[in-house]
Amino acid sequence: MPVDRAQVLHSAAALLTRKSTATMDEVARAAGISRATLHRHFAGRDALVRALEDLGIRECEAALDRARLVEGRAEDALRRLIREIEPAAPLLAFLTTENQLFEGDAQNEGWTRLDTRMAELFRRGQEAGEFRIDLTPAWLCEALYGLVGSAAWSVQDGRVAAKDFSFMIAELLLGGVRRRVEP
Repeated sequence: MPVDRAQVLHSAAALLTRKSTATMDEVARAAGISRATLHRHFAGRDALVRALEDLGIRECEAALDRARLVEGRAEDALRRLIREIEPAAPLLAFLTTENQLFEGDAQNEGWTRLDTRMAELFRRGQEAGEFRIDLTPAWLCEALYGLVGSAAWSVQDGRVAAKDFSFMIAELLLGGVRRRVEP
C-alpha cells in the first residue's frame, strides 16, 4: 500500500506540536507506518522537519491565494485568510516554534514570500485607514502566526471548540489592529 506522504507529515506535525522531543519511532507510530518506511521517506529528523516546512509553506501559500487578499476591505480579506489558513494551523504551530528553520543563511525563501504577502495586506489596511499605523506590518504578521499557532494548540488540546478557531483569532487580532477614530 502506498504511503500518503502528506498524511504522514500532518501526523508528524500533530505529534511534534505536542511533544517536540518525539523520536522517529514515535513519529512512525503516530503516522501508522513502520520506522523503516518513515526512514525511506525521511533520512532523519532534519529531513522530516524540512519536509514539514516545505508542506507548511505550500499550504499557507495556497491559503493566501484562496483568501484573495487584494479584494475588498482589508478586514474582510484578513477574515478570509484566517478561515483559509485553519487547515494548516497545526502544521504552522509546530513550524513557527522550530528555531532551526529560522537560523543561518539556509532559511527557506518561502517564509519571506508568506511574510511579504501578509505584510502587504496589513499595509493596505493601514493605507485605507482600517488598521492602526503604529503597529508595523511585520509585527502584525508575527502576531497572526502566534494567534494561529495558539488557537491550533487550544483546539488540539480540547480547550477550545474547532468551530471557534477563525472567530477567536479574527476578533482578538482585529480588536487590537482596528484604527479607532477619536471623537
